[in-house]
Amino acid sequence: MWFKGWLRRIKRRKLRDEAFAFLFEEAPEGEYISLDFETTSLNPRSAEIIAIGAVKIQNSKIVTSEKFDRLVRPEGKMERESITVHHLRYTDLEHAETAPEAIKELLRFIGARPIVGYYIEFDTKILNRYAKELIGTALPNDVIEVSGIYYNKKEQLIPQGHIDLRFDTIMRDLDIPAYGK
Repeated sequence: MWFKGWLRRIKRRKLRDEAFAFLFEEAPEGEYISLDFETTSLNPRSAEIIAIGAVKIQNSKIVTSEKFDRLVRPEGKMERESITVHHLRYTDLEHAETAPEAIKELLRFIGARPIVGYYIEFDTKILNRYAKELIGTALPNDVIEVSGIYYNKKEQLIPQGHIDLRFDTIMRDLDIPAYGK
């Protein structure tokens, strides 16, 4: 635990824009942000964000009235696979916000809350790349990986068994309805 506090202090010292000091405050009790990016590629070092979806979770309930949904105009080209997967073309994004504008708004939405997601490491790598450029440091927020929680829970029930971590399998197993399909 001391390491986490030490790392947080290092990140705080690197903060170039004091307007974002709120990121280092205590997270509100029982609040989280579920986050998902759509990107131009699957390489977190070079992928650009083309869409951001985030929603607040409070006391284990999704607060649909507090959501963040943005299209983002990439600077570079989009890979064909990205267009096939996300159904967003460059022409769909030419009037969208720039990444710096969208990321600053997203940081204000996230605040100090922990970030939750499915294979969230990809999204947070990209978010931290943008954050370092904009505010000088990676985010100090805790990150919670949904598939990891699911795996740990299932492992108790099926020791040494195969645990399917595909998103649709998890959704079906937990009887969570799929919206937007």
